Amino acid sequence: MRASAFLYPWDVVGDPDAAARVADLGVQQVTLAAAYHSTRALTPRHPGRRIVTAEHAAVLYPPDAARWAGRRLRPYAQSWVASGDAYAEAAQALTDAGLEVHSWVVLAHNSRMGAEHPETSVVNAYGDRYPWAPCIARPEVRAYLVDLAAEAAVRGGITGGTELESCGWYGFAHLHAHDKIAGVGLGDAAQYLMSLCFCSDCRTGYAGQGLDADELRRAVRAALEPAWAGSGSPDAGWSGVEKLLGPDLAAATLRWRVQVARTLQESAVEAVRAAAGTGFQVLLHADPAPYRSGANVGVDAQHVMDVADGVVLPCTGGDTQRETYLGPFAGRQGVVAANFTVVSGMGGSPATLERDAAHAASLGANQLRLYHAGLASAPDLAAVTEALSRLGR
Repeated sequence: MRASAFLYPWDVVGDPDAAARVADLGVQQVTLAAAYHSTRALTPRHPGRRIVTAEHAAVLYPPDAARWAGRRLRPYAQSWVASGDAYAEAAQALTDAGLEVHSWVVLAHNSRMGAEHPETSVVNAYGDRYPWAPCIARPEVRAYLVDLAAEAAVRGGITGGTELESCGWYGFAHLHAHDKIAGVGLGDAAQYLMSLCFCSDCRTGYAGQGLDADELRRAVRAALEPAWAGSGSPDAGWSGVEKLLGPDLAAATLRWRVQVARTLQESAVEAVRAAAGTGFQVLLHADPAPYRSGANVGVDAQHVMDVADGVVLPCTGGDTQRETYLGPFAGRQGVVAANFTVVSGMGGSPATLERDAAHAASLGANQLRLYHAGLASAPDLAAVTEALSRLGR
């Protein structure tokens, strides 16, 4: 089974041994970040540093000045890797080591954009803005994301494909900052309600679904009140959303959000293919529950496989989780990549990778993704190498 390891350019730039070390894992491919959100990352084997602080969402290459001239929303250049083009430098080293390089592009997750242009952010039912979550219903945001996808995905003609992360709705979960939100248990359904956007464009969108945005906002707030009082149950699944909001209201909100997300995904994939030409593979990081938001965006399995060349699905965890994520894609044509965290300190289980990957394959996965070769410890990488050697026999 073809395997790819995620990497940041800073894992490679300045480390002459990095590319060979990754190739020795037994992977055939690297998924290399070209556009990424803010983060603080270890570089445990780098000869010159141990920590990289990416202070804001940025592209890891010099953005095209002509493409972005005169536009309010534009990508920010990175300043934390000493390289004229960190992506190209890392990609060349990896290619020279015999690895195929695909780009990794994070789209609708950008705290700096939200800070500098607050009107671009998701607004919840209480009027709170989520600066990390650009609202993908806003035309200016959509135009920015589509152009970013096309530019960041296709770098210098040396990549064979791309993976688009957050190509859809982002919402309540931030997955980066020092979150202090665990004091009240919000289940899957309540998080959906907290992720509904009430910006001017979404209010218009709700009207197109026959909803009054003010009445919907009041209904969302009323549905969430038991959670704030500590008496609400952590409802899960779409049935939980229907229980909280009512089936009709819930369905109308989902119709709007699915319409917006699908058209963004269609436009982004089309733009990437137009920039790359034939033979360039486009995958989406996805979740087969259309109502979910985040890095793995909610999709309909049939639609996304018609639009893109495949999906990358989160498969870390037990057998039930893998069955839930992989099941809707069973028997479909295209790439179905099972993504496993292989960093023990981040909840991964590299020691069981061989068994877990075989289970994923039995459910229809035809590729592996390993998160994250730059962050993993030496023992974790040794376990990965052993697992891949056995899977390849």
